[in-house]
Amino acid sequence: MYSDRLTYQLIKVNDLQEFHELIIIPEVDKFNTMGIPESIEVTRQLLDEAIKEQNKKKANKLTYSVKLKDTEDFIGICGIIKSSEKYAKAELWMKFHPKFWNNGYATETIQTLLKACFKEYQLHRVEAGCAVENHASKRVLEKCGFIIEGIQRKNLPLKSGWSNNYEFGILEEEWNKQLP
Repeated sequence: MYSDRLTYQLIKVNDLQEFHELIIIPEVDKFNTMGIPESIEVTRQLLDEAIKEQNKKKANKLTYSVKLKDTEDFIGICGIIKSSEKYAKAELWMKFHPKFWNNGYATETIQTLLKACFKEYQLHRVEAGCAVENHASKRVLEKCGFIIEGIQRKNLPLKSGWSNNYEFGILEEEWNKQLP
């Protein structure tokens, strides 16, 4: 996959160092439940699990490395978690290196993932969530057409304590209305 400024490739073994450097950054971990891995070996296990999942015949969990198109700099990761075929829906997520924040890359990524979900995978609905304190992610999701459908109370076990979580959704027909 690609967008105007970014390329997206399924994560692979040689992404280990950049993946590890990303997920050990405290600012990246602030609103994520994974926690900071204790070592690069723990990160290797996480990476191996992601690769194993996406290599399944009918992969439901896809993790992508995100790179700048012009320099091939690694800037983050994102993913699609598909539900069973019966429900025709998926959940999106992303993590970016702070030095690449506030450049529109998150919005561009979510828009690209939405296009894949609705066009390539023929899904009916896409969901996402973020901690209510994560104002940047909330703005990105709203900019991409997601609608807040609810708040789960004290749902996210963050380092700072239990956090409420916005639940977002967008339907295929809503996404189609946004197209030029």
